[in-house]
Amino acid sequence: MKLSDILAHADKPLISCEFFPPKTDKGEENLWNCLNELRSIEPAYISVTYGAGGTTQDRTKGIVTRIKDETGLSPVAHLTCVGASKHELAELLADYRAAGIENILALRGDAPEGMEHFEAVACGFSHATDLIAFLRTQGDFSIACATYPEGHPESRGGVADDIRYLKMKQDNGADAAVTQYFFDNEVFFRFRDACEKAGITIPIIPGIMPVGNFDQIVRFSSMCGATIPDWLHEQMAPLQGDPDAVKTLGIELAANQCRELLQAGVPGIHFYTLNKSEATIAIRNQLTDLL
Repeated sequence: MKLSDILAHADKPLISCEFFPPKTDKGEENLWNCLNELRSIEPAYISVTYGAGGTTQDRTKGIVTRIKDETGLSPVAHLTCVGASKHELAELLADYRAAGIENILALRGDAPEGMEHFEAVACGFSHATDLIAFLRTQGDFSIACATYPEGHPESRGGVADDIRYLKMKQDNGADAAVTQYFFDNEVFFRFRDACEKAGITIPIIPGIMPVGNFDQIVRFSSMCGATIPDWLHEQMAPLQGDPDAVKTLGIELAANQCRELLQAGVPGIHFYTLNKSEATIAIRNQLTDLL
């Protein structure tokens, strides 16, 4: 089912999940176990990323096709500008059309390992805005995009730039936006209000990253530009060395964050699962009254 239709016909906020394609068969087996466990909370859609630099494109294609064929869930395939010409992207999209994949999350993508800055290949795209416009010529896909409530880490203009680019993505054909994860809801609320003033009307779905390993989150956040508030450091610091306590607190904090977001009228919550199911299921089960 198309993401645009899923969002348009929803009578309650939606839960969705993101996975990355493992590089090994064992990792893929773990992913399918995780997906089967998550079916119990009925996610509205499942998105599958590329690996760093577009390195797992074939696994992404295989996973989203299998999700569609075997699970009854609606897959969303990530598509980036990294390492692919317009012709190569058109071939991949033809494969997706033939497989009945209807949903694409369009991103510029990160520079491949070893490259300091992103560079488009010959006859490729440099920006997600251009990729989205191209997608609109390649079939009847529903297109999602990414957005950054704290500003993209490469942006010189901060949040204002991200709002401008999101408006361009909407104008070029994006049906919805999913945010980078954040921990301070006020950051999201300010961003949402500013987007509305800028004429952005597509659904903006907050992305949530439950803390399971605090050192890992600190490392991720340093790369993607997400701010870790002082209060989160203060609550997590005494628990270092106790992984179970970190996970328990991470679930509690994420559930509280999601509750506030849902009460403020967000269209759904998108969980960055890191190919694990426990935290997402536990958080979802604490929000039954709102979903």
